[in-house]
Amino acid sequence: MHTQAIALGTALVGLSFMAEAQAPKLKRSLELSVEARGFLHDGQFPRQKGSGLSVSAEPEFDYAVREHATLRFVPFARWDQHDDERTHADIRELSLRLRHRNLDAVVGVSRVFWGVIESVHLVDIVNQTDLVENPDGEEKLGQPMLNLMWSTPYGNLSGFVLPYFRERTLPGSKGRLRAGLPYDDGDAIYEADAEQEHVDAALRYALSTGAIDLGLSHFKGTAREPRFVVRNMASRAVLTPVYDLIDRTGIDLNVVSGAWLWKLEAVHQTDRADDYSAAAAGFEYTYSGAFGSAWDAGVLLELLWDERGEEGGSAFQDDLFLGTRWSGNDVEGTELLAGVAFDLDHSGYFATVEANRRVGAVGKLVLEARFFAGGATDDPLTAFERDDYVQLEYTHFW
Repeated sequence: MHTQAIALGTALVGLSFMAEAQAPKLKRSLELSVEARGFLHDGQFPRQKGSGLSVSAEPEFDYAVREHATLRFVPFARWDQHDDERTHADIRELSLRLRHRNLDAVVGVSRVFWGVIESVHLVDIVNQTDLVENPDGEEKLGQPMLNLMWSTPYGNLSGFVLPYFRERTLPGSKGRLRAGLPYDDGDAIYEADAEQEHVDAALRYALSTGAIDLGLSHFKGTAREPRFVVRNMASRAVLTPVYDLIDRTGIDLNVVSGAWLWKLEAVHQTDRADDYSAAAAGFEYTYSGAFGSAWDAGVLLELLWDERGEEGGSAFQDDLFLGTRWSGNDVEGTELLAGVAFDLDHSGYFATVEANRRVGAVGKLVLEARFFAGGATDDPLTAFERDDYVQLEYTHFW
């Protein structure tokens, strides 16, 4: 991946200088973060470390080659005190972005997000999850792609060609938030004969009318979420990721009605083992000027369902998510999101808290907390029962 990224970057830079000559415009910025993560319990498994520090850096460069051509480069790197697998680097974006009338093109490494649900992300499938960054699944690895989007008065149609597959990052044996057996992420199993070189494809139609945001999508290729098989490697049992070929059709919908926001994500997936559907639906109601103040306070409710039930391996196959979103509407931009996902089949739950606030003109504080409780021995959350943690991160912007 690194060799291909360097070759791609060289080609894009060369292409940019072949474009029509104009006075170059370079925009650059840097985010440098220091993170302290404190676990509330000793590790559940041998060799797991406790609380620790990490540092990350994410610079951004946008080079305007011409009026409708921009070269974008966003590398990322993190050093972690304990987990060697969390100490990693990635090219989040390295792309040439072009626009001609109602056509937009992205060539290179980029990131794409689909979806509207807060607690899970069913339809978001183009980019691989950078799981060692955060268990919420919202941090993504850069994905090599060719993306063409055609804008019309009746919506936008986007096509994706994805020529290289990125394996999911997984915690190391000393890391927290992992399964009972260590992961063997160096020898993944692929259904596709071409393995990581298999070419995936996706198509998406998006319509936004102000009151309604609708997305219809189809993906064909290697599944981003692996399943795991137990294998014996070097006289020890390990979990080896298996990446199947899938067809997945999805819909995401936002409907705004006054203070109400109604949300839906649903998918139907076919692979060699299953043919199933999954969905998440709910609402968010916002009280503006709550309690006679300048605050906005919201209430969230989402129902999560997976047709496969407990056999599907999902932690959210029959769950209820209750949450709240709060905004102080102050100069510092103080915000809070908190919620709990309850397993309706067992007594397990997953609770999350995220709060952030600007510090002066160049800083930001983010507080995160995660709490886990499995309701049965076969509940996926059981592996994380001793991994409750509180995390404080400071980010400085240049």
